[in-house]
Amino acid sequence: MAYSLMREAPVVVVMVPLPAQGHLNQLLHFSRILAARQISVHYVGSATHNRQVKERVQGWNPNTMSNIHFHDFPIPQFLNPPPDPEATNKFPAHFQPTFDASMHLRQPLAELLRSLATTSRRVVVVHDTLMAFASLEAQSIPNAESYAFRSVSAFACLVHQLKSNGNNGRASSKGVVIPHDLPVNCFSNQFVDFISRQFLSLSSTAGELFNTCGPVEGPYLDLLGQKPLLMNKKRWAVGPLNPVSINNTVGANSSPYHPRHKCLEWLDKQAMDSVLYVSFGTMTSLSDAQIRELAIGLERSKQRFIWVLREADRGDIYADDDREVRRIELPHGYEERVNGVGEIVRDWAPQLDILAHSSTGGFMSHCGWNSCMESMSMGVPIAAWPMHSDQPSNTILVTQILKVGIVVREWERREDLVSSTDIESVVRKLMASDEGKSMRARAKTLGVDVCNTVLSKEGTSTAELDSFIAHISRDRKS
Repeated sequence: MAYSLMREAPVVVVMVPLPAQGHLNQLLHFSRILAARQISVHYVGSATHNRQVKERVQGWNPNTMSNIHFHDFPIPQFLNPPPDPEATNKFPAHFQPTFDASMHLRQPLAELLRSLATTSRRVVVVHDTLMAFASLEAQSIPNAESYAFRSVSAFACLVHQLKSNGNNGRASSKGVVIPHDLPVNCFSNQFVDFISRQFLSLSSTAGELFNTCGPVEGPYLDLLGQKPLLMNKKRWAVGPLNPVSINNTVGANSSPYHPRHKCLEWLDKQAMDSVLYVSFGTMTSLSDAQIRELAIGLERSKQRFIWVLREADRGDIYADDDREVRRIELPHGYEERVNGVGEIVRDWAPQLDILAHSSTGGFMSHCGWNSCMESMSMGVPIAAWPMHSDQPSNTILVTQILKVGIVVREWERREDLVSSTDIESVVRKLMASDEGKSMRARAKTLGVDVCNTVLSKEGTSTAELDSFIAHISRDRKS
């Protein structure tokens, strides 16, 4: 009788993200998609990171979906150092204490999984590949299974595999070419060790999920599906996970956390495709010298722009700290000189709303995968300025393969100061040249194709999502 009752209980999904904005955000968007399919979702994290991801969500309000349950688990107090804008290596090493502390989520996660297992036919754990301890806890429960979520591009995963196998040259398979000179030295040494420890646990997962789709990475997904890269595991490409239908008019998408941002009012007054959006994510800090060169380059380009100019996040963005927050200074009189042409945003900005706005015609970006997928789904070309991690690989995908972007600074020159002259040239090329116009047209075409993968009933990502849901909802005996 007890077994019969268990069979009738629902399947539940437990999300376990890495506590960094781009990772938190992707799994919260995936939670929305599953919740809309009437699947109960449990989102696991520390109180500060759960609060952060809810306050920054765009395109929907997590408080309106009653089948998303947030679990604020305790973690030990951790060091919360500021970023180092003068560091030569732009990897955000100041986050390492946060990542290390997040390993203490394992015990409360295990208790949650055991509790859910008593009332659910199947407990499905979807965890960031860098929170792989979750798969070990799922493995210990008879009616639980885990799936690794890749928060980076399939192309970046393939590049990592090739480098791990000692192949840093040109490679091809079935006509798919991997460009030569794959990027190196993208992480801190500490983070490389952290990745290695996590990847040891990935063998226990039942499959992998990707925030991507066929129009963006079809050939590379096919390559990853071959042995031994995914060890013959199931995989699903369910992206883009971010909302693709954005209504950013007055009163739309408002939430208790942030009303319509004032920068959108400025965008309302600009011509179509005329504005360059400049933002390097939440984890990158530029040096004072580089900020000065960027400011001058933007001004001299004579192109309209929105520039998100803020210090990078700390591991805990809410922690009280006696240390003075760095005030990023612009050249004297700069904001007055660019008034009406440039809009400086010194707080968190609604990136999805900005990219979806008809006035936005380009995006100068660090090329984090979250930003890439958002930009491509909105049909906006990218001026790629990679800083660390998967970003150099994403730059290759965007600029060389998809041809919907232009490079601001080559990865080989990552320690060099990018001059205002080079910045001016790139901005003019993207925003005010025939080459940029063609690139924008390709980006818009790609955007339509990407959106159709999730908006159409026949879309490939819709089919992949249906397949994943059918798989995790399968009969217990299968």
